[in-house]
Amino acid sequence: MANKSSKTLARTNLATLNRTHLTTLSIHLIFILYRLLFLRGSVYKYVLLVLPSLLIEAYLDRLGRPGYGANGDLLRPGEDLAAQGVTEYLWDIVYATWIVLGLVGLLGEWAWWVALVVPAYAAYLAWGLYKGFVGGGMPGMPKVEEQPAQGASKRQQKVEARGGQKVRYR
Repeated sequence: MANKSSKTLARTNLATLNRTHLTTLSIHLIFILYRLLFLRGSVYKYVLLVLPSLLIEAYLDRLGRPGYGANGDLLRPGEDLAAQGVTEYLWDIVYATWIVLGLVGLLGEWAWWVALVVPAYAAYLAWGLYKGFVGGGMPGMPKVEEQPAQGASKRQQKVEARGGQKVRYR
């Protein structure tokens, strides 16, 4: 079982990507059919607000899709799609787009405004990061108070009383 962790990562990435693509396709098809049959809406809003999510999903596919050789051997497992940090934020954008599509389908055109939550949250995080740098530290990190220099330890005091440390030359 050589490279068991790589094979497991490749298998989970492939399952995650397939499930994501199927869910995205289903949500978009249901939304488009519902809007064509029952309600009319702006195609421009749909394209403008869904395009970033589709681009992010394509990027995640490129990032996490495992690569196989001609004989079926695993060449690369892809990056971990469950990683924290930027990957996590990218998944949040995809999920938020799904939610917005559902809300617009159920509640109407005014629900497109809910899509502004994502850039508003990004601006909030950027502002906090900026204030952290300008304020003299990283955001979320406790401030380090400068401690006044304390007196020397007893050992250091004894060494200094004897004339300090002396360097011996041979």
